[in-house]
Amino acid sequence: MLILPCLLALVAVFASPAAAGMRPDPLSITVVSNTRPEYVSGGDVLLRVSRAAKVRLNGRDVSSSFAVQPDRSLLGLVSGLKTGGNVVTAGDSSLRITSYPLSGPVFAGPQQTPFYCETTSFGLAPSTQPLCEAPTKVSYLYRTTAGAFAPLADPAGRPTDLATTTVDGREVPYIVRLETGTIDRAVYQFAALYDGGAPSPLRSEQSWNSKLVYTFGGGCNGGYHQGSMIANVVDDLYLSQGYAVASSTLNFPATNCSTILSAEAAMMVKEHFIETYGPVRYTIGWGGSGGSVNQHEIADAYPGILDGIIPGVSFPDMLTAFTSAADCSALNKYFASSSLTEVQKTAIAGYVSSSPCVSWQGGFGPLMTPTASCGPPIPPTAVWDPITNPNGIKCMASEGWVNQYGRDPKTGIVRSTRDNVGLQYGLQALKSGVITPDQFADLNAKVGSVNEVGLVVNQRAVADPKALETAYRDDLSLNGGLGLKSTPIIDQRTYADRAGPGIDIHTSELSFVTRDRLLKANGTAANQVIIESSLDPAQSAAASRYELDAMDRWLAAITADKSRRTAQQKVIADKPADLSDGCFLSPTQRIQEKLVYPPAGKCGAAYPVAANPRIAAGSDVGMTTLKCALKPLDFSGFSAADRVKLRQAFPSGVCDYSKPGIGQRPPAGIWLNYLR
Repeated sequence: MLILPCLLALVAVFASPAAAGMRPDPLSITVVSNTRPEYVSGGDVLLRVSRAAKVRLNGRDVSSSFAVQPDRSLLGLVSGLKTGGNVVTAGDSSLRITSYPLSGPVFAGPQQTPFYCETTSFGLAPSTQPLCEAPTKVSYLYRTTAGAFAPLADPAGRPTDLATTTVDGREVPYIVRLETGTIDRAVYQFAALYDGGAPSPLRSEQSWNSKLVYTFGGGCNGGYHQGSMIANVVDDLYLSQGYAVASSTLNFPATNCSTILSAEAAMMVKEHFIETYGPVRYTIGWGGSGGSVNQHEIADAYPGILDGIIPGVSFPDMLTAFTSAADCSALNKYFASSSLTEVQKTAIAGYVSSSPCVSWQGGFGPLMTPTASCGPPIPPTAVWDPITNPNGIKCMASEGWVNQYGRDPKTGIVRSTRDNVGLQYGLQALKSGVITPDQFADLNAKVGSVNEVGLVVNQRAVADPKALETAYRDDLSLNGGLGLKSTPIIDQRTYADRAGPGIDIHTSELSFVTRDRLLKANGTAANQVIIESSLDPAQSAAASRYELDAMDRWLAAITADKSRRTAQQKVIADKPADLSDGCFLSPTQRIQEKLVYPPAGKCGAAYPVAANPRIAAGSDVGMTTLKCALKPLDFSGFSAADRVKLRQAFPSGVCDYSKPGIGQRPPAGIWLNYLR
C-alpha cells in the first residue's frame, strides 16, 4: 500500500525545478499599500512575498504577520518600522523601505505654520497645532428604504427600514462603516459597506468590490488650517455598487491649493486604507473644478496614486484658472468705464457672454489678495498686514505653492507666473470686425493687470523668471506627457456656459485646453473622453452613472491585458467600444460623436463651446504659454493716434505664439521631492 505514495513522492522530486536542473522563480518582495517603498508612512506596511520564506524586518523575524494567499504568495501587515530606513529580507531577497511619521511630511516639503486644527468639525477630539492629531473614530450608517443615510448605533442591528444592495451579484445589507481620523495633519475619512466583521487586509471583504473611489473637492485657497470640508465619501453612487470611498481635508483645495500636498495626503490616506482593508484592484479619481485640477496634476506628476480619473467641470491646472481670473479682473475694470456694447465685451472676453468674467473676478479675485479670503479658524490677529503684522498669514491661493516657487525677497509674496506683456486683448474681435482699431488700441493701452497683492493696476504684469522656470519644470503648468499619457480620462463636462442662471467660471473650452496639451505632449489624446451634459440633475446623474461604469470597465480591461503593449498603448487599445466623446441630450439619450474645437455636430449645437480672454487674444488652444515671446506689431490699418496708444501698450512688441514661451521647458520628471 506504500508503493503509490512513494512513487508520487519520487515523481514530485524529479518534477521539481531543482531536480530538473531549473532554478525556481526568483523570490520577490513588493509593497502593496503604497506605490513607492521610499514613501511609506505610519510605521507599518502591507507587503507581498512571492512565495513561502522566512521574512525579517531589520533582522527581526516577522513571518507570523503573513498569511498564505490563493496564489500561494504571502501577504502580511508588518508593523514596527522605524522612522527612516528599514530593510525587509525574505530568503536571498531584500527591499529597502523608508518610513515617515503619519503626520508627514513625506515629499511635499516643509509644512505650514501656524496650522489651526479643526478636528472637532468632524466629531473628533480637540487637537493641538501644528500636528492636529486626534484618535481615530469609527461610526456606522445605513441606507433606509426611503433612500437616505441614517446613523446606526449598533452595526449588528437590523433596522426595519434597512435597505439592501447588490455587489458582484450578491445581495448584502446596506450598512456602511465610516472611519475618521488624522493623517498628514488633515482629517481623513473612508467609507465602505460593512460585512459584519472587523476589516482586515488579510481577508476578503464580502461587501467590498476591491475598488476605491478617491474624491476631491473644489476651490483654491492658501491653507494654514486643517480644513472643515471634505469631499463626500458617503455617496450612494459608489457605495451601492460596493466601492469604498476615501478623501481628506487636504484633498479639498478650498482649504489648501497645493496639488503636491494633495498628492501626498492622498497617497498616505490610500496607504492606510489598504492596510485596513487589503489590496485595491484600482483607484478611480472623482471630483470637479479644483478637484479636477488635483486629478490631472496627481495623475501626471505622481502616477500610481490614481489609476483612472473622472474630472468634472475641469481645468488642467490652477495657473490656467488664475490666468483667466486675472485677465477678467483687468477687463472688468476697463469694461466698467467704456462704452462697449455687450456684444463687444463678449467678443473680447471670448465666452458666450461677458458673465463668466464677472464670475471670475467675484470668485477668484479675493484669492489673489493676502487678506480677502481669510476666515475661521484663522484669527484676525494672525493675518498679514504690511505695517502692523508683516510676518502674518497671507490668505492667498499662491501660499500653497511656496515650496516650489519661493518668495520674492522684496515683497515676501510667493513668486508669480502672472504675465500679460504683449497680450493683444480683443485680437479676434478686431479681426472679425466686432470692435474697431481705435477700440482695440484703447483697450490694450488701458487694460492693465492684477499686481502681486491682487489689486487691478494700470501696468501690465511681468512674471518672475524663477517662477516661470519652476512652473514648467515641476509640472505646475500641466504638461500631460508624464503619467497622464497612460491614464484613462473621462472628462465630465457639465455645461454651464450660457448666459443666465447657472453661468459661472466652469466653461467648456477648458476640456479642450487639456486635450490640446495631451496632443502636443503625446501625439494623441485618445486616452481622454469628453462627455457633455446639462445642469439638469437627472441628466447629470445619468451621466455620472454611465461614466463610473465605463471607467470601471476600462480599468478592468487594462488590468486584464497581459500583452506586451506599453501602458500608453493599453489605455488606448482597451477603451470600451461604447465609450467615446459625446453628450447627453436627456437622461436616456446619449449621442456618440467626436467633439471638436470649435464645436460641430449635434453636441456642438446642443452645447456651444466658446473661448476665454487668452484664446480670444490669439493664444493657442492649449494655453501652454505663461509668458509669450514677442514680435513687432503690424501697425497696418491703425491711425496715427491709435499707433501712439499701441506703442504705449506694446513697447517691446506683441505675443508671438508660434514660438515657445519664455522659460518654457519639459517637466523634470515624476515624483519630485521637496524635502531634499
